[in-house]
Amino acid sequence: MFDHILVPLDGSNLAECVLPHVRIMAEAMGSKITLFHSLERPDQSTGLYPVSPLDWHMRRAEAKLYLDRISEELSETLSEVSCVLVEGSAAESVIEYAHGNDVDFMILSSHGRSGLSGWNISSVVQKIVLRSYTSMLIVRAYGAQTNVSGYSRIMVALDCSNRAESAVPMGVMLACAQNAELLLAHVLKAPEMPRRLPPSAEDIKLSEQLIERNQAVAEEYLKQLTAQLASETVLPATRLTVGRNVAATLENMVKSEEIELVILSAHGYEGDTSWPYGSVAVSFIAYGSTPLLVMQDIPFSRVARTRAEKAAGESSGH
Repeated sequence: MFDHILVPLDGSNLAECVLPHVRIMAEAMGSKITLFHSLERPDQSTGLYPVSPLDWHMRRAEAKLYLDRISEELSETLSEVSCVLVEGSAAESVIEYAHGNDVDFMILSSHGRSGLSGWNISSVVQKIVLRSYTSMLIVRAYGAQTNVSGYSRIMVALDCSNRAESAVPMGVMLACAQNAELLLAHVLKAPEMPRRLPPSAEDIKLSEQLIERNQAVAEEYLKQLTAQLASETVLPATRLTVGRNVAATLENMVKSEEIELVILSAHGYEGDTSWPYGSVAVSFIAYGSTPLLVMQDIPFSRVARTRAEKAAGESSGH
C-alpha cells in the first residue's frame, strides 16, 4: 500500500508512543522505515544564545545514538529501517524531507518534547499535517499504550463518494493482517433549514422525505460494497445513521463501538481540493480521540502555494 514510511522522533517518550504502530503498519505493508530527527539550533538573531561548538557536537552525537537505538529495536522484527539526522526547524525539515524523498506515509505522535497540552495536536504536528500533503497516521500521545500489538476494531468513514471509498482498501488490508473487525460507517447529514422561525409541518415533511430518500441510497451503497468486499475474505459490519454534525456523530460512534483505529479520506463527497482536508477530516484531526489514519488524495505536485507562503518567500528574499 505504502512503500516508504517516515517516522519523526524528537527524543521524548511521548513521541515514541508511535513505535508499536510503526511495527504494525510496516509489517502489514512491507514498507521501509525512515526514523527522522531534526536538531534545532537556538535562535541567534539577537546574539543572546551563542552556540557552543562542543555542545552542538555533543547534542548531535546523542541524537545519533538515540536514533540508532530505536533502529536496532525495530530491526528485530522489521527488515528495512534507516535513520536520518538533519539540522533545522522540526516541522519544516520533516516536510522538506518528505517531499524530496518519495515519502508516501507518515506516522506522527500528537505530542512530543513540548509535552501534553489542552490542544489535541501540538503546533509542530499541526504544521506538518497542514503542509505535507501526505497520507498519515496520527497517534494520540495522551491515550497511547506502549503494549499495542494490533487493532481489533477498525472503522472506515464513508459518504457514498469515490474519494471517501479510497480509504476502504487500507481498512480491508489492515483488517485482514490484524484479523480485526471492520466497520463501514456512514452518517447522513440532516438537511439544513436556516430560518428564524420554527419549521412548518411542510418543512418537516420535506426534510423527512429527503432523509428517507438518502437513506435508501446509502443502504443500497453499503449493501453493494459489503457484497464486493465479502469476496476479499473480509465481511465488514455497517452502520448508517443521521446527524446534524457528521464528524461529531462519527466520533460518538467511535466511542460506543470501541473503535481502535479510524480511517478516512482527506476529502469526501464535496470534493473541494483547494484545501488539504475536508471538514470531516479536519474535525477528526482536531477533536478525535483515537488513532487516526488519513488517506491524502491530493499529490503535493498539484498544490498551489498559499498567499501566506508567497508572502513569507517574498519577505525572506526568495
